[in-house]
Amino acid sequence: MKLRPFMADDSDVIKQWDNDERVHNLWCAGRMDYPLERENFQSFLADIAKRHGDTPFTATTDSGEVIGFFCYSLNTLTNEGMLKFVIIDPEHRGMGYGREMLKLAVKYAFEITKAEAVHLNVFTVNAGAKKCYESVGFTERETVPDAFTYKDEAWGRCNMIIRR
Repeated sequence: MKLRPFMADDSDVIKQWDNDERVHNLWCAGRMDYPLERENFQSFLADIAKRHGDTPFTATTDSGEVIGFFCYSLNTLTNEGMLKFVIIDPEHRGMGYGREMLKLAVKYAFEITKAEAVHLNVFTVNAGAKKCYESVGFTERETVPDAFTYKDEAWGRCNMIIRR
């Protein structure tokens, strides 16, 4: 697996993974329009890059197939990196690709940006994602119950962290 900077054409691949409104909200907490459209997605990424310094990355197989995506930013005041909008192609979930992508992301954060820690948020109802994060070494730092509402569901938000 390799990480590379996000390219505009990656939007078309990621859009195909985002075909369920509930899963979409588990992924982005309603911060992006559903259904995901190329122009809106790229506009959103440009906005968070400008406002928060988020950098989008794409994970590919060694043969170049796009199989994952995330954004990363570094808070220079706390020297903590943050992973956001982590997603793996649904056809590749449960095969270790998410764990591998996260390990590469954490390695990037520690070695390239010199972060002391990396954190992320996951909804408590997203047990598969939380298990994947734990398999990489992330531990629960704080959980806020009922942090997000989707239709008639209230989801807790768990902040997880991994330290150098």
